[in-house]
Amino acid sequence: MAKSNINIDVVLDDDRMVDSIEWRASDSTIQNAQKAKAMMLSFWDNADKTALRIDLWTKDMMVDEMADFFYQTFMTMADTYNRATKHTELVEDMKKFAHDFYDKFRKEQMKENKA
Repeated sequence: MAKSNINIDVVLDDDRMVDSIEWRASDSTIQNAQKAKAMMLSFWDNADKTALRIDLWTKDMMVDEMADFFYQTFMTMADTYNRATKHTELVEDMKKFAHDFYDKFRKEQMKENKA
């Protein structure tokens, strides 16, 4: 049986705010650790029937980057759900929500930039 590892290093500043996130995977062809400004990690606890999550982002992550991150995560979640269930109508609903979310964000940004 093969085994693979993913290592995540999180550096905190003196106020315990996330200063940096780096990750590496044992099966990757990339030798150096990869930098990230945010991460979402979820595990399914079958015994308690709950999702366990770790959501972190660095203090220098910009709001527009967070919106992009969420939009792409929503779309990826929809694709994953589709592969797992083939519930295409629900998948389309999820993707519509992602598009609506991102459109609303962009409109809000335009308002803020005009002010």
